[in-house]
Amino acid sequence: MKKLLFTAAIAVLGFANVNAQEEATTNGPTSKGKILIEANTGNAVLGTTGIYFSSTDGESTYNIGLDGGYFIMDDLALKAGFGYGDGTSDFDSSVISYRIGAKYYVKSMIPVTVDLTGSSYEDADENPLWLGLGAGYAWFVTDSVSIEPGLRYNLSLNEDYTDEGVLQFNVGFALHF
Repeated sequence: MKKLLFTAAIAVLGFANVNAQEEATTNGPTSKGKILIEANTGNAVLGTTGIYFSSTDGESTYNIGLDGGYFIMDDLALKAGFGYGDGTSDFDSSVISYRIGAKYYVKSMIPVTVDLTGSSYEDADENPLWLGLGAGYAWFVTDSVSIEPGLRYNLSLNEDYTDEGVLQFNVGFALHF
């Protein structure tokens, strides 16, 4: 009799846990119809929709940008981003960057991204174009705020600009509505 009650209790707890997880996914921050706004750290080499500031020997560069997305299904968002940067050195010039792509949250907590990032440098003969692949971890501080550290590899699609890829570590901050 004890074994039967113990088994029944385990089954009830298991079904309650599955139901709670299903409800959390259905109404969670990565569910269909939600909106995503994020700011990420950036990389000056890429031209980016991220945020960065760098100063060396009196020469500084900065960039500011945001990405936004819409969850077309649970855990899958289509994204677009825009950034603007400028520099004070003779080499640097103003840059406008853009990004389009998708972000999928495996088990609603491991973001995997695929996107195309490009830039337009003022008075440049060649501009970069990158295919980015990334993965990380989404730490949900609240139901609507996440911190997302991750790794990203950027493959150059414009060999006239560069034929080398760039590996970067990013930290993203996202708002989910």
